[in-house]
Amino acid sequence: MNIALDLAAKGAGYTSPNPMVGAVVVSEGTIVGKGWHESVGGPHAEVNAINDAGNLAKGAALYVTLEPCNHQGRTPPCTQKIISAGIKRVVMAMADPNPNVSGGGEKFLKQHGITVESGICRNRAQRLNESFIKYVLTKKPFVTLKCAATLDGRIATRTGDSKWVTGKASRKYVHGLRHSADAIMVGINTIKTDNPSLTTRLENKKGVDPKRIILDTNLSIAEDAKVLQVASESDTIIITGNSKSSKKNRLEKMGARVIDADIKDSRIDLNALMIRLGQMEITSLLIEGGGQVAAASLKAEIVDKICFFYAPKILGGDDGVSMCSGTGPDLMSRSIPVKDITVRRFDDDVMIEGYLT
Repeated sequence: MNIALDLAAKGAGYTSPNPMVGAVVVSEGTIVGKGWHESVGGPHAEVNAINDAGNLAKGAALYVTLEPCNHQGRTPPCTQKIISAGIKRVVMAMADPNPNVSGGGEKFLKQHGITVESGICRNRAQRLNESFIKYVLTKKPFVTLKCAATLDGRIATRTGDSKWVTGKASRKYVHGLRHSADAIMVGINTIKTDNPSLTTRLENKKGVDPKRIILDTNLSIAEDAKVLQVASESDTIIITGNSKSSKKNRLEKMGARVIDADIKDSRIDLNALMIRLGQMEITSLLIEGGGQVAAASLKAEIVDKICFFYAPKILGGDDGVSMCSGTGPDLMSRSIPVKDITVRRFDDDVMIEGYLT
């Protein structure tokens, strides 16, 4: 099952809004077929693994990271492929979390005389598809908040200089996060200060650019901003409360999408925005800043997971840009608890990963 999960992870960035799934066919203790879901609309993992096994699939066991589908979607039901191949035993990591189909594949296979076992490496399987699970249950994206700071919690100096807080290894990992996410979100101040492209740059393969979402309440983005000039197959989406501005038509002629948003306390209502993004089939959202957006996201309780990078640097003053800006709680007991902590090193940088929900 761990081999199947490793295969499933190869689909990161390519399968959304579908889950990542891997499968392994085993005959008499020997792996005879492997496969994973490689792209939306393409064959599912089970089909690829069985095709790889060929005639050796007859009488074999199939290890799969998610319950095989028993419904017609973009592709035919995988249960039919399993039955016609002569598979005798199916071992799955987890049931399909979609309440509309959960259990259907397992039940159908059992009705056709196939032994089914479930729960092998369930926790790892759930973490792998945490975005898919939240999306099918809530129709909202799974939100990861990424920050990079000095040891004293600053993401930039008093002049706004932030290049670079962390090292190359950390930044390389972040590009992997971008590749895996459906969308990346920043505030207009980040666009004005850093002028980023918000694209994915991977060393060993062509990455997938996430949709670029910019929170710009007053539609003040400069028309020569890099994010409006990039050659990318993914959209640049500007979320605003001022869509009646004459600038909207010019931005849309440049290829950007301008979406009018609900406003709350003179700022974009992030909870309402999450519903809107879910309707756009955005299953995962990476928030990269800056301090105002980070604080607003935490206050709105839309964040599911944090990836906080700390570099071995100290600014040593109180005039730099904080990870979160604005007013925090009056008591430590009202701070936001972070659970299921993982700590990783990227050269001299340290990343703390944890969950808020």
